[in-house]
Amino acid sequence: MKLNQHIHHAEAIARLVGVQDRNLLVFKQYLGVQVSIFGSEINTDAQEEMRPLLEAIFSILIELAEHQVQLSERDIMYIIKLAEKNQLEGVFDLYKNRKKILINDQGRAIYPKTFNQRDYVNAINHYDLVFGVGPAGTGKTYLAVAMAVAALKNNRAKKLILTRPVVEAGESLGFLPGDLKEKVDPYLVPLYDALYEMLGTQTTNALMEKGLIEIAPLAYMRGRTLENAFVILDEAQNTTQGQMKMFLTRLGFASKMVITGDPSQSDLAKGTPQGLHQALSILKKMEDIKIITFDKLDVIRHPLVQRILERYEHDAD
Repeated sequence: MKLNQHIHHAEAIARLVGVQDRNLLVFKQYLGVQVSIFGSEINTDAQEEMRPLLEAIFSILIELAEHQVQLSERDIMYIIKLAEKNQLEGVFDLYKNRKKILINDQGRAIYPKTFNQRDYVNAINHYDLVFGVGPAGTGKTYLAVAMAVAALKNNRAKKLILTRPVVEAGESLGFLPGDLKEKVDPYLVPLYDALYEMLGTQTTNALMEKGLIEIAPLAYMRGRTLENAFVILDEAQNTTQGQMKMFLTRLGFASKMVITGDPSQSDLAKGTPQGLHQALSILKKMEDIKIITFDKLDVIRHPLVQRILERYEHDAD
């Protein structure tokens, strides 16, 4: 079957198909259909009933490619998922007018990649206190760290503070080997990883030695007022109500706070009230606070992982 769309420029074709045609493989991996481009024509072995979906997808992909947007497998997946839900309106503007947050240590630009990610980044720019809540894999922590690093580089913050609650999973910290730092560092690895990717290991460690970046358990925030700082609380679903109140009241002048978490995935002891859930309920109507809610559409995984999860969910039902 030939689609009605045509793509004419070699440069646009290269941007659409990706390296070694990997973007087109997403259609096979996720939708189960083969797609190929010969000359200006787009061919597929899909059944006729899939024509409207595929033509809606390629209408956007061609427009983006012809406007010099380099497309990745992740972009293809997101656009397919939007098309499946008939939510393609505004997607051209999302990609064409996206603004980079920063260039990471490998020279790659970091952008918001979904509608909710764009709203999240805009909220962080305009509000002193932002909640990013939703499932894992939506970019909540990664984008918050990127925004924090950009703020430090552009002198909009004098210090970055990244913190997580330390929730013991079956072992008491007192029985783990090493000093306190060695005991809690494994809980903070995702924060280190994000910083290393964006700044490089040497720069990150140098800034930590100078005190410009601090990564610490949430308990270290007690009794402090955090001014001229960009502060991130990650995994906030593991805070108790007292811990969350303590953290929120640390906000000082000329500072930003970003709180991330998934209320459905708490590791707190059974019956312990969750600080994140309470905070969202109490603060949701405050005009000076922004809450961005992510959903499954923002989780862009490898197509095979997506299908594996669907099988597990199907069997669980």
